[in-house]
Amino acid sequence: MKKYFLLTPGPTPIPPEVAQKESLPILHHRTSEFGEIFNEVIEGLKYVFQTKEDCFLLSSSGTGAMESAVANLISPQDDVLVASCGNFGDRWEKICKIYKANVTKIDAEWGTAVNPQEIKDKLEKNRNIKAVFTTHTETSTGVVNDLKTIGEIVSKTSAVLVIDAISGLAGQPLFKDEWKLDVVVSGSQKGLMCAPGLSFIAINQKAWNLVEKSTSPRFYFDYKLMKKSIPKKETPFTPAVSLIVALAEAIRIIKKEELENIFKNIEKLAKATRAGVKALNLELFAKEEVACNVLTSAKLPENIEGDKLVGDLRKEFGISIAGGQDKLKGKIFRIAHMGFIDQFDVIVGLSGIETMLKRAGHNITPGKAVSAFKEVL
Repeated sequence: MKKYFLLTPGPTPIPPEVAQKESLPILHHRTSEFGEIFNEVIEGLKYVFQTKEDCFLLSSSGTGAMESAVANLISPQDDVLVASCGNFGDRWEKICKIYKANVTKIDAEWGTAVNPQEIKDKLEKNRNIKAVFTTHTETSTGVVNDLKTIGEIVSKTSAVLVIDAISGLAGQPLFKDEWKLDVVVSGSQKGLMCAPGLSFIAINQKAWNLVEKSTSPRFYFDYKLMKKSIPKKETPFTPAVSLIVALAEAIRIIKKEELENIFKNIEKLAKATRAGVKALNLELFAKEEVACNVLTSAKLPENIEGDKLVGDLRKEFGISIAGGQDKLKGKIFRIAHMGFIDQFDVIVGLSGIETMLKRAGHNITPGKAVSAFKEVL
């Protein structure tokens, strides 16, 4: 019998008490019983986002929330700025172009963070830019962007700042109102410890000014409809009822643990994991000064094919980690340490990776990675 260990940066493991909520008899979504749970989730999301302003919920993946932000904020031919440092930053560009925006792009080298000064320079050169799109934690590379500084820069302009926090929310510090982040989107399957299928939007009044002016078509993604539904404690269309019931339990766990403690614990796991990876005689992919806390990315030797390592690890030991994406395919692996992942999960992951590397002829001292990991903890 094989046990399974989920160490991917989404989906992440689900606590048993959260998973159990999905097995309860389903509620009708236009009842007071569901309305109370829905209202609890909306208020709980405000805590997780650290905002006092509007929060909405969609039955979609995080990419649905990303598209909804573009559809509600941008009109065709609007000037926008995309600041990318990886695959998911590039996704903002793809969505904006589909909605016929004029995109100016900042491309940070993968493994490094976006330079806030470059955003400032672009905004000074083009005062017609309506919105700036970037990521919180860039899952494809393992980098975190300096949103506090970027938020301060964009707040002094008429542009709206839109953040993909799909992987970072409830894992990496993010304070929406304090950091002057106008729109933040996220998803259920990472730091929020739920199954995939829900996404979230937190939006302030500055961004609402763009929503009122946007001429892009939308129906299911219409923020105006979502806002009208909130006082009725419901969504405009049929929601993923069981997922929302489970999410309510996950948010209760997060509130009991408290965000500050969660951030500290995940940061400690991140530091320990990076020490363990280096003890495997591997080089970290993300520069350490900008490495995010929710996952660790590592370069593989040229003689080791990343996709094979990831596949063999899953097939033989039931350990799921992630490989590289796009131009990093086969060149790196990524191991998560967010949400319900704990130190013993990571120890299993490091041990499995060590076994596969040793088998492939990589120069390594057995047990050194786990020792380095435990020493940091």
